[in-house]
Formats: sequence, structure tokens, C-alpha cells
Amino acid sequence: MGTLMRWEPTTRWDPFKELEDMQSRLGTLFGRLPVRKEGGKEAMTVAEWAPLVDIVEDEKEYLIKAELPEVKKEDVKVTVEDDVLTITGERKYEKEEKGKKYHRVERAYGSFERSFTLPEDADGSKVNAEFKDGILKVRLPKSEKAKPKAVEVKVG
Repeated sequence: MGTLMRWEPTTRWDPFKELEDMQSRLGTLFGRLPVRKEGGKEAMTVAEWAPLVDIVEDEKEYLIKAELPEVKKEDVKVTVEDDVLTITGERKYEKEEKGKKYHRVERAYGSFERSFTLPEDADGSKVNAEFKDGILKVRLPKSEKAKPKAVEVKVG
């Protein structure tokens, strides 16, 4: 059996460090790279990233708007397969220029992928996408059978 030892704290409790540790553990759990600290200072790390999206529905279609700043149109691909719409692409890292010293790199670079299960009333065969000013707009029309139809009922 082990020996009982008295605990003596070597440093003061730091609630911010506790929060940073928790954030790092949660980030790792959800597939993000942890932010490392070196000597109490932030280390420069590049994290995985996924573009932010808005999904809007009206009576005719679903609209997915994805933020893709500094991503080239040819580096983005939209596919529909087995009722899943997938947006993939890559934001390429700017090559370091001689004479420039980076103090902080917070924007993430590299490949990304976002997938969305299509609603039952969406027509995946008629998906349409446009890319302008760093915003990808994916339009997914609703199927004809899903649109409400007015039926006149005669009461006699």
C-alpha cells in the first residue's frame, strides 16, 4: 500500500488556467487542436477549421450560405450523394515572405469539409451553387410534391 503524503501547493490557484485547460480538453474532444502555451505565452498553432454557415428556408428552397474568405472558387467543391450535401475545399496558407515576422496567426488554413443531411422535401438533383466575394451560396429547391397545393372543396 502507498504512503500518505501531505499536499503542499507550489503555486497559487489560477482560475484562468483552469478555464484554458478545460477549453483545451473540450476542443480536443470535439476534434479541434488544443491551444498550447509556452512559458505562459500563447504558442502559434494552426487549428482545423470549418466555414461558418447560415441555412435559410422559404416556400421554394433551402439556401446555405458559407463564409469562405480568401478561398478560391476552384478550391471549393459541392456534391450531393445519398441525400447528403457536402461542401469541401481548402484555404491555402500564405507563404511567408522574407523580411516579415509574424507575431500572431489566428486564422486557420488547410482543408475543410461540411456535410448536411438533406430534408425530405429537398430536391438534391437540382442543387445550384454560386461563389462571390468569399460567400458560397448553395440553393436547394424543394421538390414539387412537397409544395402545398390548393384544393377547392365544394360544400353542398
